[in-house]
Amino acid sequence: MDVVKTVKTGLWAVLGVLSSWLGVLAIPVYVLVGCNVMDYITGLLAAHRRGQKISSYTGINGIAKKVCMWLLIAVGGVLDWLIGYAGAALGMTVPLPMAAAMLTAVWLIVNEVISILENVKDLGVPLPGFLGKLAALVKSKTDSSSLAK
Repeated sequence: MDVVKTVKTGLWAVLGVLSSWLGVLAIPVYVLVGCNVMDYITGLLAAHRRGQKISSYTGINGIAKKVCMWLLIAVGGVLDWLIGYAGAALGMTVPLPMAAAMLTAVWLIVNEVISILENVKDLGVPLPGFLGKLAALVKSKTDSSSLAK
């Protein structure tokens, strides 16, 4: 069997198992991972352009923050599980499974998108007017929310 075909098949199998395991969280988690990668890359490029020193410590610290984002989603999932467990013990059904994890993922995605836009702007790429205003609005709303504090 061709090595490339074997690797490709294995990757698709892992992605399928992961998607099945994540369920409704699969798409938000995949979007967050994509945004994490884009933010990391644009952050490195923007830091270089601003003349900031890029070190392995800074890089590892950035990766650690991204991993902690995924852990926050897991914490939301644990809370969802506890709510569902308590509801079942009381004879009630919870209509929105994984709500806390999903909201956490969406909130993190929004923050990553804002960071990507800021990095792209620092790189000298002009942002469309509406996108900059929308990012500023979302940023002000998320910064003033109790979740961001």
